[in-house]
Amino acid sequence: MTETATTNEPTRVGVVGLGGMGVQHARSVDSLGHRVVGGADIDPETRDRFGEEFAARTYETHEALYEGEELDAVLIATPNKFHEPTAVAALERGLDVLIEKPLAHTLESAKRIAQTEQTTDGFGMVGFHNRFSPATTVFKEYQANGAFGDVTHVQVNYVRRRGIPGRDSWFTDPELAGGGALIDIGVHAIDLALYVLGFPRAVEATGISRSEFGWRPQYVDPDHPESSDWDVDETTFAVDDSASAFIRTADDRTISVEVAWAASQTSRNDVIVRGTDGGAAFELGGDSLTIHHTSTRGTPHYRTSEITATPHRTPHETQLEMFLEAVATDEPPACNTFDQALTVQKIVDTVYRSEEAGYPVSLAPVDEETPV
Repeated sequence: MTETATTNEPTRVGVVGLGGMGVQHARSVDSLGHRVVGGADIDPETRDRFGEEFAARTYETHEALYEGEELDAVLIATPNKFHEPTAVAALERGLDVLIEKPLAHTLESAKRIAQTEQTTDGFGMVGFHNRFSPATTVFKEYQANGAFGDVTHVQVNYVRRRGIPGRDSWFTDPELAGGGALIDIGVHAIDLALYVLGFPRAVEATGISRSEFGWRPQYVDPDHPESSDWDVDETTFAVDDSASAFIRTADDRTISVEVAWAASQTSRNDVIVRGTDGGAAFELGGDSLTIHHTSTRGTPHYRTSEITATPHRTPHETQLEMFLEAVATDEPPACNTFDQALTVQKIVDTVYRSEEAGYPVSLAPVDEETPV
């Protein structure tokens, strides 16, 4: 274990939700020179595996973890429905919190988390790790130096040809997840588009979510043949497996989003940026950036630049490094904030409500939406 840049003592971290993401975060904590001192999960076998790998005490509930361990920070990787009780309890103890995206399973729950942060000593971040990819980081540097002029439109495609989360997964349970593909991978697309635009005020959203594949008893997934027989139908698979959305900001910039767990097309995972002086394209979580310009030097022509960055850490590790640095210095980060995540949650909620209404919906206070 190595010293951090700001303190000789490693940050003491608790993890709530000890499945795949919880373990990934815990390994990153170790690699960054900090200490996982405890974990909580309802499943005893999961607790045993986690405790053995990280030499940490484990508990059945987050309350027992918070009571039993001296913690500096908490990482939450539970199903979405449980983000609120675990985060609120941690914040009320003055602990800092990193929550895996989205902020919560519903807008109302997300608001309560954000409100709790404002009235307690703890601070929060949300796990939108694609902001920390080499491609995104390089893009933001070029953007800051005026390479694109005014960015007016961002298009994000996060489309899997096949990739519905596994059978009986909480991801496809609307009570636990709050939705399907839109609230799962769609939040990554929306957050990154807003980040590219500098988080302007979104004023209107429209969209459609669809359930076209997940309810079929014969869900064909050539990459995972074991998942091709689902014990589901139209009543038991009650979430969206794809969504299309369009968002307008107060200064008339726009975002278009296509997301899908399953679609009859080639998989796509890209961000396309249009600006007044140039454009760009890169993959979510990627290492390479393409920049598009035109020029009159010599003769009018197109100029395309390909940039590849070498990552020193994974985006998840870079994100966690920022969080743990903020914990150590007691300086809340300005990136991946609860307020920003709440904006993303409002847009997701508005897209779902736009589908129900049949027209674009304002992002005014919830009780004041009107057709436009």
